[in-house]
Amino acid sequence: MGGARAVGWVAAGLVLGAGACYCIYRLVRGPRRGQRRGDRAGHRLRPSPSAEDLTDGSYDEVLNAEQLQKLLYLLETTEDAVIIEKALVTLGNNAAFSANQAIIRELGGIPIVGNMINNANHSIKEKALNALNNLSVNVENQSKIKIYMNQVCEDVFSDPLDSAVQLAGLRLLTNMTVTNDYQPMLNSYITDLFHVLLIGNGTTKVQVLKLLLNLSENPAMTEGLLSAQVDSSFLALYDSHVAKEILLRALTLYQNINNCLKVDGRLACQPTFTKGSLFFLFYGEECAQKMRALANHPDADVKEKAVIMKC
Repeated sequence: MGGARAVGWVAAGLVLGAGACYCIYRLVRGPRRGQRRGDRAGHRLRPSPSAEDLTDGSYDEVLNAEQLQKLLYLLETTEDAVIIEKALVTLGNNAAFSANQAIIRELGGIPIVGNMINNANHSIKEKALNALNNLSVNVENQSKIKIYMNQVCEDVFSDPLDSAVQLAGLRLLTNMTVTNDYQPMLNSYITDLFHVLLIGNGTTKVQVLKLLLNLSENPAMTEGLLSAQVDSSFLALYDSHVAKEILLRALTLYQNINNCLKVDGRLACQPTFTKGSLFFLFYGEECAQKMRALANHPDADVKEKAVIMKC
């Protein structure tokens, strides 16, 4: 009996010793793998970022609805120009994703961003226009953004030539006129667009031409385009030395308007257009001479369009 009791005490001691060793082992190694996965799945290892954290440039993940709401609240409540600008950049970047375009609209974000285009700070205004530009890719968003189009037009034609604000505004107007729905809102600004086209630098010229091309594809806008008072220097866009990205777009503009006239059943002689209008420039002898010259252009794309227009 005594021997059996002794063996029992030895066994118990071994069990206790093994348990103590295991506890020390777990302290050294840390939690089990399953526990680590559980912590990661519950996001307990990474605190939720604040609204300002989302704008500091180091947070490069796509924001979810909760984070976008934080960002919009920050835009509504802060008066710090630096934070506003960073928040608009972050919001604009996230508005490039189609899912977020809808989420921002549903959170009431479009008026919050839209109101920023009235800010006296030109950098904030530019970032707001860029954000609206990305949001405008969504067709449903356009119905809410349209209320800012007149203000955007005024800014485009009153801001310094070739400025970041002017270009941002032109990009937004270009997106808003991809479909025909809101093109008539630009009727009273067509002459101004041609003016900016003629005096702007290469980048501005290309952006204005993109916008005019949208309008030129719609027969309902043809009369407004041809009625615009345009300086005769416009025809210099059809000189053979003009950069291809400008020349091809200028030729396409002419081609689109010409096609719309044919669709509309109008004759080449239209008495309702006044002298000095785009109509008289397009259908005058000087333009015809330029088309004949471009028919011999070394670039095949330019040559092809010019040949079509010459016929």
